Amino acid sequence: MSYLIKPAGYKALLNLPQTEMGIKKIKDFFQQNLSSELRLRRVTAPLFVLKGMGINDDLNGTERAVTFPIKDLGDAKAEIVHSLAKWKRLTLADYQIEEGYGIYTDMNAIRSDEELGNLHSLYVDQWDWELVMSKEQRNVAFLQEIVRRIYAAMVRTEYLVYEMFPQIKPVLPKEIHFIHSEELRLKYPTFTAKEREDAIAKEYGAVFIIGIGAPLGDGKRHDGRAPDYDDWSTVAENGQVGLNGDLLVWDAVLNRSLELSSMGIRVDKEALLRQLAACQAEDRKQLYFHQRLLNGELPQSIGGGIGQSRLCMFYLRKGHIGEIQSSIWPEEMRREARAAGMYLI
Repeated sequence: MSYLIKPAGYKALLNLPQTEMGIKKIKDFFQQNLSSELRLRRVTAPLFVLKGMGINDDLNGTERAVTFPIKDLGDAKAEIVHSLAKWKRLTLADYQIEEGYGIYTDMNAIRSDEELGNLHSLYVDQWDWELVMSKEQRNVAFLQEIVRRIYAAMVRTEYLVYEMFPQIKPVLPKEIHFIHSEELRLKYPTFTAKEREDAIAKEYGAVFIIGIGAPLGDGKRHDGRAPDYDDWSTVAENGQVGLNGDLLVWDAVLNRSLELSSMGIRVDKEALLRQLAACQAEDRKQLYFHQRLLNGELPQSIGGGIGQSRLCMFYLRKGHIGEIQSSIWPEEMRREARAAGMYLI
């Protein structure tokens, strides 16, 4: 079911031409900073991949990909990408990217199973990035180092927005706060996972929740993750489970947390086999991507996605993602959003 949050007293701080100018400046500036921070080179990304090769991402493990037949390939099926986590790792190998360097893409996707609303659209645009690392860097300390670099680029970008539009005051804290999903559960034992995210993001302004995908102490997962890209099952050097996480900020316009990035150290052979077994998905071992990983043909890597429209929405203090990007929305949502001051493109 679609949803609509109507911020009380909402009024856009920028008109449409200013918004479009802001989007362009934010995207150009942030991707240059991201590239510099992580030593990434830009590569061209696919919009679709062949079905049945295990290259497309299953996200939470349940979303259906948009598919279509290709006449010239005997009606073989192609899938619109969800994201490029596995494709990027293949590309690192094929481009022979050296350790300490990586790639980023301007990724566009269609997620037809999304629940449409202020933060969710059928159309997804994000910077997908992937970095070659060493086996010795498979630890929480390295994960946190990369998160801090990305966050530094976010803080600099927010100041750029302030220079362009002085009415938009910077709100991001200087440092990002880290917490494990099990620690978060214990901190707010009566809250749902979403309520816990809202509470911790409001308290700190910006937070990275580590360990997304494995069952917590109460037997429930903080959130779902597919078994074949992030490593959410390895016991880290601090005794906690998981080498991945989500980056959230506090969105004062919507009065809730806003996830801007999902990322993590990727599965090695052992983690892949363990997670496929845990998710009863061992049949995937025969797929193209999984075979290359199991055969030792893919590098150790860390990677993630950073939502472009969500980032712009946050920086420009917009109440609905449809004020940033053009997509399809229920007509009733368009009418109600307009009445609440949110003009959907």
